[in-house]
Amino acid sequence: MKEQILIVDDEKEIADLVTLYLENEGFSVFKFYSSTEALECIHTQSIDLAILDIMMPEIDGLKLCQIIREQYNYPIIMLTAKSTELDKINGLMLGADDYLTKPFLPLELVARVKAQLRRYTRYNVGTEQNQDIFIHHGLVLNRKTHECTLNEKPLSLTPTEFEILAILCEKKGSVVSSEELFHQIWKDEYYSKNNNTITVHIRHLREKMQDSFEKPKYIKTVWGCGYKIEN
Repeated sequence: MKEQILIVDDEKEIADLVTLYLENEGFSVFKFYSSTEALECIHTQSIDLAILDIMMPEIDGLKLCQIIREQYNYPIIMLTAKSTELDKINGLMLGADDYLTKPFLPLELVARVKAQLRRYTRYNVGTEQNQDIFIHHGLVLNRKTHECTLNEKPLSLTPTEFEILAILCEKKGSVVSSEELFHQIWKDEYYSKNNNTITVHIRHLREKMQDSFEKPKYIKTVWGCGYKIEN
């Protein structure tokens, strides 16, 4: 059965072009030029993925994303002429899975559609979902693009610092030991109890994030156990 894609964009040329590319790839497409027209389709058709333009009259794409997320968990890709970090964060916080800024290459959008559908399919059959984006108290970490911002300002992290922070975000609310962090990053390399490699990287992370050791907002030390990021 063909996967069914919902496209909602008030720019007719873009909606028509995206529809053409997706249909050429074998997808079935429901196309609308306004959010109000799309509402009935959302609730009556079996949608596998939605592509929503943000800047639309009446009901904008962010509100439509919110409406979808009240009942459905299929992937949502946002399209917009805006490219600020705040716009991206707003979309992601409302439940969007990906974000593409206009103008874009139709083939790139098709590739993102396929990638999101692969993740969604794996999730629905019970395998673990690889979460790419983490948001926590102004911290935004994107595994896919290897970007990290804090209060909308870029954090310049080494690959090791980035990976440590990503692991802690992924396991938010749980304590992660230094040994576990070490083995996840360096795999089978030897770990000794007196190895302070992780400690040094955590200290550098805190310095870059201006996080207090005594009253941490982000990375908390759990003495004798490891580190955690609170829920």
